[in-house]
Amino acid sequence: MKFLAVCGFGVGSSMVLKMTLDKVIKELGIESETENTDIASAKAEDADAYFTSAELKPDLESSTNKPVIAIKRYMDASEVKQALVTFLQAREGSER
Repeated sequence: MKFLAVCGFGVGSSMVLKMTLDKVIKELGIESETENTDIASAKAEDADAYFTSAELKPDLESSTNKPVIAIKRYMDASEVKQALVTFLQAREGSER
């Protein structure tokens, strides 16, 4: 699986979100690749899911048919974990 943490410029908040995603992924024992990037690059890159802010979500959704997940508090591992678990459950349900 591949996840992208996306922010406006790809260096600040997306890096914080990527670090939180990495922590949660490790805790859940998931094999995946996680990258942080800017929104323009994210639109051209394929991923299983995109994690970003609520402000950037509509713009990113317009360029992909993959899930775009809005996170309010990038450092909140419990919020990121809940979002990731919800994504994984929905993905598992659609693969049946």
